[in-house]
Amino acid sequence: MAPSASSSSQLQINETRTLIPGIPNEIASQILSMIPYSHHSRIKPTCKSWHIFLSSTKTLFLLRHHLRHSNHLLIIFPQDPIISLPYLFDPQNLAWRPLPPMPCNPHVYGLCNFTSVSMGPNLYVLGGSLFDTRSYPIERPSPTSSVFRFNFVDFLWEKLCPMISPRGSFACVALPDLGQIIVAGGGSRHTWFGAAGSRISSVERYDVGKDEWVAIDGLPRYRAGCAGFLSGNREEKEFWVVGGYGESRTISGIFPVDEYYKDAVVMDLENNGCGKWREVGDMWGVAGRGRLGKIVVVEEEAEAEGLGVNQGRPVVFMLDADEIFRYDMASNSWQKESSVPRKAPYNSPFGFVVLDGELHVMTPVQGGDLMETRRSRQQKRGGTLLVQIYHPKMKTWRSLITKPPFYYPLDFKTAIMRTIQL
Repeated sequence: MAPSASSSSQLQINETRTLIPGIPNEIASQILSMIPYSHHSRIKPTCKSWHIFLSSTKTLFLLRHHLRHSNHLLIIFPQDPIISLPYLFDPQNLAWRPLPPMPCNPHVYGLCNFTSVSMGPNLYVLGGSLFDTRSYPIERPSPTSSVFRFNFVDFLWEKLCPMISPRGSFACVALPDLGQIIVAGGGSRHTWFGAAGSRISSVERYDVGKDEWVAIDGLPRYRAGCAGFLSGNREEKEFWVVGGYGESRTISGIFPVDEYYKDAVVMDLENNGCGKWREVGDMWGVAGRGRLGKIVVVEEEAEAEGLGVNQGRPVVFMLDADEIFRYDMASNSWQKESSVPRKAPYNSPFGFVVLDGELHVMTPVQGGDLMETRRSRQQKRGGTLLVQIYHPKMKTWRSLITKPPFYYPLDFKTAIMRTIQL
């Protein structure tokens, strides 16, 4: 498929500056656009014409999208993104690329339990829990309402309008067709503490074009630590908020223990991204698990290629320990799908994401476990990342191994991950 004349005319490449000798620039631009985004920073210094072409990011993204050369990439926030660089990971090419740190606030530290969503060439980081040196007592974490956006076109961060209610550990979905983001529930719990923290029930909708937050109908009950996803087809979409915790009790009057929800609440998104909530009953069953595992959703585009058991609805999967479950909406229950072939060492948590319709289960392993004898200092400190990939249609597993650029093993109990297509 050749690009349209309007797309080609936007490339802003001087015809006197040849991209590839002996090939017209129109064809050469298509060849260069096929290079994975994760490798662009490496090949830019090749020559001046390549640097100019690959720096025309907006036009390049349009061309890649038109030619269907976009890559499904993973963004990993290993720790507080204010002090620790987030990284872009390309599983297909086993390439890593650092992103700039988020804008720094000298009064806060220890940001965690934030949520990240992607929309087009933009990555949003919303809320979270942190410590503020201006608050009292200093050792008590508090939620934040801050919102940041990383623009891959300009390759920089920008601060957006904050949420009305500060929150961390909340449900969040993006509505690209409407240019909106919806957040629900949340609280102030920090990863340094296993219990306590506040809970809220408020729900807000963000308008990307207006840079404005609006409060909408709140959750029926306080709910934090919950997960959110979209369901339905293009005409009728629903915002599902599942799991999480609300009230708490104490053991012996001292130790706080969370009361975890086993149900879900659903909002019909018919009226410009907002509607009324309805409750879905117990999803676990009497003998079911006590709390929600990690949730991923195989989107509608991937489902149309063979997962069409839900009549166009995305398929929802949950990772609980080393078992994967598929959610059956008809029976309101989780059905076992598969087991992870290789267990995590020392019962450490897995990372769980979906990329291009496949489920990626990630865990750090020691180099010695993979029969390696020679490793650099950085590799010794960072270890090796094992990615086990499950194809829901074929019901098959495969795996790959990569060396992360971190000086420490990834902790998937606290690391935040988000997929993006560039």
